[in-house]
Amino acid sequence: QVHMLESGGGLVQPGESLRLSCAASGSIFSINAVAWYRQAPGKERELVADISSSDSTNYADSVKGRFTISRDNAKNTVYLQMNSLKPEDTAVYSCNAQITTTGRVTTVYWGQGTQVTVSS
Repeated sequence: QVHMLESGGGLVQPGESLRLSCAASGSIFSINAVAWYRQAPGKERELVADISSSDSTNYADSVKGRFTISRDNAKNTVYLQMNSLKPEDTAVYSCNAQITTTGRVTTVYWGQGTQVTVSS
């Protein structure tokens, strides 16, 4: 069994920074691609950034130059460093990971989400 846990959300002022973490635990053989999504009230969920097993990254145009996704394979953790935050970044942020278990089964797992609020 695999568990995903996001952390690092909170309330910040415009221009400030936050670092989100997405930690996987359990019967993990390997973590392949990982992505961060966000969903604001009344809006559809959108892809924010993703990172492949070879550390290739991809970003939504709205966060390019401000957000950085990275991974620490030794800790089974992916981070989303968010700088120069704007009120429009306010959303619930969730991570999604393609994980191969020790039983060699590959499944996509989701975390429960963490709230990010940017407001003065």
